[in-house]
Amino acid sequence: MKKTILLLFISLLLFGIINDTSAQCAMCTKTASQLGEKPALGLNNGILYLMLAPFAIMGFIGYRWWKNRENS
Repeated sequence: MKKTILLLFISLLLFGIINDTSAQCAMCTKTASQLGEKPALGLNNGILYLMLAPFAIMGFIGYRWWKNRENS
């Protein structure tokens, strides 16, 4: 349990560090440039937030698979 909490904490810390990452496709970049600076940052943060869920799910599945394989 402690390892899971530590892994979650590190993931959130890294997500906070790389929050300035550009996560927009060409169409979203063009739309964001027309919106202005603050709405563009909100759009970028929303894209990063939506990207986090599939990675978290895949990480959980991979962890469970690794843990079950280790016990066999």
